[in-house]
Amino acid sequence: MDVEGKLHVVMLPWLAMGHLIPFLELSKRLAREGIVVSFVSTPRNIDRVRSRIPENLSTLIHLIRLPLPPVHNLPHSAEATIDLPVEKVHYLKAAFDGLEVPFDDFLQSASPDWIIYDFAPYWLPSLASKYGLPCAYLSLFSATSMAFFGPTAMMLSLPTKWETSTDFTRVPKWIPYPSEVVLRKHEIQRILKAIQENASKVSDGYRLGSAVQGCDAVLIRSCKELESNALRLLETDIYEKPIIPAGLLPPDVEEMEKSMDEEAMAKWAEISEWLDRQKQESVVYVALGTEACLTQEEINELAHGLELSELPFFWVFRKLSGLGGDQDAIDIELPSGFKERTSDRGIVWEGWAPQVNILAHPSVGGFLTHCGWNSIIEALGFGRALILFPYLSEQGLNARMMESLNVGLEIPRDEHEGSFTSNSVAKSLKMVMVEEEGERLRSNAREMKRIFGDRDLHDGYIDNLIKYLKNHTKLKASSDNLERDTKNRDPQIV
Repeated sequence: MDVEGKLHVVMLPWLAMGHLIPFLELSKRLAREGIVVSFVSTPRNIDRVRSRIPENLSTLIHLIRLPLPPVHNLPHSAEATIDLPVEKVHYLKAAFDGLEVPFDDFLQSASPDWIIYDFAPYWLPSLASKYGLPCAYLSLFSATSMAFFGPTAMMLSLPTKWETSTDFTRVPKWIPYPSEVVLRKHEIQRILKAIQENASKVSDGYRLGSAVQGCDAVLIRSCKELESNALRLLETDIYEKPIIPAGLLPPDVEEMEKSMDEEAMAKWAEISEWLDRQKQESVVYVALGTEACLTQEEINELAHGLELSELPFFWVFRKLSGLGGDQDAIDIELPSGFKERTSDRGIVWEGWAPQVNILAHPSVGGFLTHCGWNSIIEALGFGRALILFPYLSEQGLNARMMESLNVGLEIPRDEHEGSFTSNSVAKSLKMVMVEEEGERLRSNAREMKRIFGDRDLHDGYIDNLIKYLKNHTKLKASSDNLERDTKNRDPQIV
């Protein structure tokens, strides 16, 4: 690997498409400035992202394959969360922890200047320390969410604190500014249920706390124009270490289209042909991410709500059945006759769909979303109003944040059980999409495009990040040289 005279950064993302893609986006932005990047993941995931690397950057972004160790109950073909129902993801984390030894071997030969890593490898800071390498945790959660979860001591104690405290349904005591960002009781219960089984024996709270505690700096996919209070609080009071906003890493639609293979282009041609026939800003795009595993009852209510709304829709429907040969996988169906009754105004699309391209299309007016940070960034980058349907982890916090910004409306749910009705879905959809009362949300979402979609603004954050990485490397080199000179100097006779 030719890195002579160039800054060399290693990237280690978690094994989820919502993590792999932002890490790759940051890799591309660093490479455009002449930085060498080693992007480390498992073979199947490397194959998934390879086509997204522009040819002119291929000599600077090196794809490093580390085979995923086998783990009992993890299907052989499962290398990312998209390959599994959510209740099986803990086996993937156990396998991911098995990458520690091969990653250690890689570090010995690569000798990078920096390591940028995700929340999952709680073991990475000790490896970085072993080789005297600076490391940065890249948060793909909003700064508001990170501030909500508080100091590392609090994160390291999760989920125990969740079982004994109701603090998470109120604004935490360490948040000094006005905030409406809290979790609902049903969201906490869902999180607790998801972590009851844990083959890795390491909680997500411990992983996240270790990632923050052991790093030299925290990089956050955010910007001061959006989250100045939370970013400042994290740096000065909560983490007391450098917080470097990395910008929102908005996607490049043209670049994404160029990276599509023939199959993807054919799918996009079929989708865009349908979207072209719809009125401007009339279509609700519905996509709930790769990990949300709705019950049959929830699917029924969601579908009936779409039907009652009488709005045009494009629904990316992920059906979990028999993944990896698992006979216990959930088999979810749409309500009988739903497709036929809505065929004149709606599309149910099974399998992969180019989300960014769909959101960019002028016929799309709103996005019914699970409130993952990636999806919110993509939607507001094109000024799309949000119908908020949080499902897992920090998504409820993102939903409250978007409501407080008046760019979306959350579908009402029972506080304790999380249940909802088709009527509440239909009412929320019509409010955001067509009713006069929802014009304020639509207008605010369009205004947000000035922040979320401003590539020049976010490129400036990348410039600042690169300056930080280079300056820290120079200071470390000077310190190492001084230490070496001191050791080599003849002892003074006093």
